[in-house]
Amino acid sequence: MAISFVRVDDRVIHGQIVTAWSKEFPCDGIIAVDDKIAQDPVLSNVFKGAAPSGVKVWIFDIKTALEKLPKIIESNKKYFIIAKTPVVFQKLTEGGADLRNDNNNKINVGPMHLKDGARTIGPNAAVTKEEEEAFDYLAQRYKVEFKLIPDKKAYYWEEVK
Repeated sequence: MAISFVRVDDRVIHGQIVTAWSKEFPCDGIIAVDDKIAQDPVLSNVFKGAAPSGVKVWIFDIKTALEKLPKIIESNKKYFIIAKTPVVFQKLTEGGADLRNDNNNKINVGPMHLKDGARTIGPNAAVTKEEEEAFDYLAQRYKVEFKLIPDKKAYYWEEVK
């Protein structure tokens, strides 16, 4: 299995992802899926620059991710897949992507900061109605785990929805 870790994190790529989580789930590269970042070369370079030396980063829009993920999954390398919102993972799954991973097929959820129309459901987690619906969809296929860093206690979508 080429996917070592799947994460929702509204910060996308940052030090915590690569340092803390890569010790738990080693990776050769990071795939960020975000239509807006993928279309903005300056923003893409900022996020690529956030990864440490030696870790390759690809930033795909959803359409490109759906085209590339089957080949990525067949590879011998290990990849993190990260998106800002669970809606992206819902769209990928609906499009046929298989997000099973080395983290017991969990979708890990990191920070989802408060925004307009969102309700707080836990520490550093605020979701909109659309995100709630996406988590409901994903929870039928994967375990949705809210856990900021590896040594913190997890809580699960079923507990907070």
